[in-house]
Amino acid sequence: MSRPEEIAPPEIFYDDREAKKYTASTRVQHIQAKMTLRALEILNLEPDIPQFVLDVGCGSGLSGEILSEEGHIWVGMDISPDMLATAIDRDVSGDLLLSDMGDGIPFRPGTFDAAISISAIQWLCNADKHSNEPKVRLARFFNTLYSALKRGGKFVGQFYPANEDQIVQITGAAKVAGFQCGVVIDDPESKKNKKHYLVLQAGIPDRPLNLGNMSVESAVQKKEKRLSKKKLKRMETKKQYIKRKKILMKRRGKSVARDSKFTGRSRRPHF
Repeated sequence: MSRPEEIAPPEIFYDDREAKKYTASTRVQHIQAKMTLRALEILNLEPDIPQFVLDVGCGSGLSGEILSEEGHIWVGMDISPDMLATAIDRDVSGDLLLSDMGDGIPFRPGTFDAAISISAIQWLCNADKHSNEPKVRLARFFNTLYSALKRGGKFVGQFYPANEDQIVQITGAAKVAGFQCGVVIDDPESKKNKKHYLVLQAGIPDRPLNLGNMSVESAVQKKEKRLSKKKLKRMETKKQYIKRKKILMKRRGKSVARDSKFTGRSRRPHF
């Protein structure tokens, strides 16, 4: 099955027909509610105290309804006019804004206590036109998101990465923007139910994130370690390569020749 972001830009893909079909699906409603509740669980917001929350890529307001049920005040932004029109028809309680997250978060610094996003961030990694450079759009999004959150504010975004490179690309942009960053993976062994949650902190929060026993950034850290080892191997000289192999052989209990000034030196060809 094709990924929606590979078919058309979101403002075109989610037209009036797709918006209504998406919102009317009980299966989609259930999944959206489950993922939103999981995002709120990770955020670990102050109980019984309404928080001002930004919903990035709010669509037709399915995740916003959960925010309202949990007692929070929210503002939703989305690039699709038809999705927002469906949200208005459904009379959602949050304020709605037509805006492209790749153009940045258009709010004053320190506006929001927290932010969530459900099934949206991966769209930033696709260049559907020449002016949409993923690296620039990711940087603009995370820089302005950091500004829009209060110090100590938290963000949890469920997303569907196409591959590990996209995870590294997204988390790398978030770190450059100043966030403390991690990725929580639910059901990592399941292809069908596996879910990625990007977890960000803008400074030190009043309440810690609720990560339970989940490991943070495991996939990203492994990827970065692999990349760094490969890069180091490509950069090493012949002499460094020989010394590294000798150390490895010693650890395995094998006898190796002693180092000398001739170790790794190129020999003249014999004619």
